[in-house]
Amino acid sequence: MAVLKVVEILADSETSWEDATRNAVKKASESIKNIRSAFVQTQTVTVENGNVKKFRVNVKISFEVN
Repeated sequence: MAVLKVVEILADSETSWEDATRNAVKKASESIKNIRSAFVQTQTVTVENGNVKKFRVNVKISFEVN
């Protein structure tokens, strides 16, 4: 039986929500091993002068604990 732990990561991108999700997983993988899944909980944007400035995601990262 595997034991999993979940951490919550906030990430952003100037390109897309998908890119923001990739950024979250990439950054988390620098210090977390055995990542199993990423669940995008929320998606938001920041707006500047009537234009979308950044795409933001709140991601829950699940990883196996040894």
